[in-house]
Amino acid sequence: MLRVHFTAEDLLGVRFAPEPLPLVELALAVVAAQRTDAPEVFGRWRQRLGRELPRTALPLLEVLRPDGDNPAFVEPPVRDFEEALDAVRLAAPLIDDAELSRILARSRGRAAVAPWLRGLRDGDRESWGLLEDALRAAHEVVIAPHWAAIGQSFRADVAWRSHLMATHGIKAALASTHPAAAWAGTVFEVGRPPDFEIRLEGRGLTLMPSPFWTGRPLLAGHPDGSNLLIYPAMTPMPLVPPGRAEGSLDALLGRTRAAVLSLLIQQRTTSELARDLHISLPSVSEHTRTLRAAGLITTRRDGKAVLHTATGLGVDLLRSGG
Repeated sequence: MLRVHFTAEDLLGVRFAPEPLPLVELALAVVAAQRTDAPEVFGRWRQRLGRELPRTALPLLEVLRPDGDNPAFVEPPVRDFEEALDAVRLAAPLIDDAELSRILARSRGRAAVAPWLRGLRDGDRESWGLLEDALRAAHEVVIAPHWAAIGQSFRADVAWRSHLMATHGIKAALASTHPAAAWAGTVFEVGRPPDFEIRLEGRGLTLMPSPFWTGRPLLAGHPDGSNLLIYPAMTPMPLVPPGRAEGSLDALLGRTRAAVLSLLIQQRTTSELARDLHISLPSVSEHTRTLRAAGLITTRRDGKAVLHTATGLGVDLLRSGG
């Protein structure tokens, strides 16, 4: 379970990151490519990335593992890509024995990866070149061509949660970041492994939505001394509409998910949604799960039927246009 202890001062210090960060998103994308959850949304994207990812980028798969609990030096929270690479180069020699042992234990190619990782810490030029080439090759394929779409997903999520924060408070905005998220007094909890507990103690919390991350929120350090909470954006990368979205609601939710919410002004079953939108039942279930996690719809069983309805928050979003 993730547990984040807030003081009153910390609650007032919650804010959003100004923009996505290239190496953070790259690391999360590499992680997402190795995960197996949300197959209805990420399945085809994973298959395509498996074909497109160059061999030069494959060393990243040895370092960045599917649970997202990965070495921070590979994903510095720096805005510019070249400056982020410099930050990796400066941080690598600072890896201590405990962190190196943890990386090696988690790597799927332990024996093969050990020499270049140890060389990275020792300042070996060849090892650094291997990592830099992997980061550049992956960035060129996974991030650079899609940076506008990544920004679109990021901005739409921030706009929505800013609205949610203004109308329903900070606790509602944070509780909507994951289906298992809840509050116990001033403690934010997410009932999913691995276990991690932190007291903010006045350092604040910076929120960062990612269109690639699909797991429970992750905590990382931020250069300004605050903590960074990375959580799944409302619109995951495969659902970001191509070009400009037709409206702010489409930009936030993706066209199909926005259509699902619009139909749920009136109660509908999963089968009715699939029929009306001409999509599969598993796809409907994925969309309703995300809408429910965000507090935009409710779901209940009536015999064999599963009934969905927009909440007051969902109706409010529809009226505001996102």
